[in-house]
Amino acid sequence: MSRGKDGPEDVDATFAEIVADLRAEGVGLFPDDDPGKPAEKPAEKTPRPEPSDAEPEPGWRGGGTSWDKTLFEDDPAGPGDDEGHFVPPEPPPLPRPRKGAFIVLLFFLLGLLLLIAPTLIGMGTRLGTPLGILALATAIALLLLRVRQGPPPGADPHNGAQV
Repeated sequence: MSRGKDGPEDVDATFAEIVADLRAEGVGLFPDDDPGKPAEKPAEKTPRPEPSDAEPEPGWRGGGTSWDKTLFEDDPAGPGDDEGHFVPPEPPPLPRPRKGAFIVLLFFLLGLLLLIAPTLIGMGTRLGTPLGILALATAIALLLLRVRQGPPPGADPHNGAQV
């Protein structure tokens, strides 16, 4: 192979030489091909049979319904068949927020206001930033103190998992 500065001078000839070497070693040949025999050109291959309009076999699915029929036709159960459908129960009402939740929300909003725009309430950033961080820390601490530890009231703690 003759190579120039950037690679082979004749790329097509070099590629053909590499392919011929690989074919001689048996790379890319099918088991029924003879390595000494040159490969057939695509024009000499036998033509494929035309696909028929008949219903295709279900194939790997093993069922009796084709993919197109399943995807594009109506649901065999029908839209009027409500028997056996799960209807979830009404969710319980949200609990009423208590006084502690309003206090946490107040500290949180005050902390954000002091961090983002302390000049709205007539305070400079030098004093607003530490007070805003302190207000946010207080809100987070109050939230963590409100988290219940242990089983709900009235439950037996030695009863195991509750569903």
